[in-house]
Amino acid sequence: MIKLVGLSRAFSSSSSMNSIKTLTVVGGGLMGSGIAQVAAQAGQEVIIVDVKPELLDKAQKSIHTNLTRVGKKLYKDESAKIEKFVSESFNKIKVSTNIEDGAKSDLIIEAIVEQLKPKQELFKKLDELSPAHTIFATNTSSISVNEIGADIKRKDRFGGLHFFNPVPVMRLLEVIKCDETS
Repeated sequence: MIKLVGLSRAFSSSSSMNSIKTLTVVGGGLMGSGIAQVAAQAGQEVIIVDVKPELLDKAQKSIHTNLTRVGKKLYKDESAKIEKFVSESFNKIKVSTNIEDGAKSDLIIEAIVEQLKPKQELFKKLDELSPAHTIFATNTSSISVNEIGADIKRKDRFGGLHFFNPVPVMRLLEVIKCDETS
């Protein structure tokens, strides 16, 4: 399991933020749903935001199936413990088609289409909507993180969190510091 609690130190020198309690993942596809799953398993409250309701439905089904698989590995034949694990983890995840529902989180991770312009537009909108303490991260694997964050005001609170696929299985996370990340 990936512990997201310590990520605030990677992005901020602020001592007022001790942990990340709420996380938004923008993008409900394979990567976004995997990130949401591991965050919920680690105890974070998670919101998955996507413009397509059918993608959110698919993400929820996939996450539930994957959590059940993880629960069976962790608790073997102890069905009550498996059900509790799945229920507690799954209930930490909410979904929305409205970006404003996720804009107030402590950490927002973008996992949308791998194209520069949509990523830049998303972060520009989030920069306007989110409180000053919010940390932004992109899950890009091929675009310059500095370019993605070029138009935002909070460059000191922006970086890359490149999760590897499949997220619930791969225990590897690349943290990418930008030129102005604090």
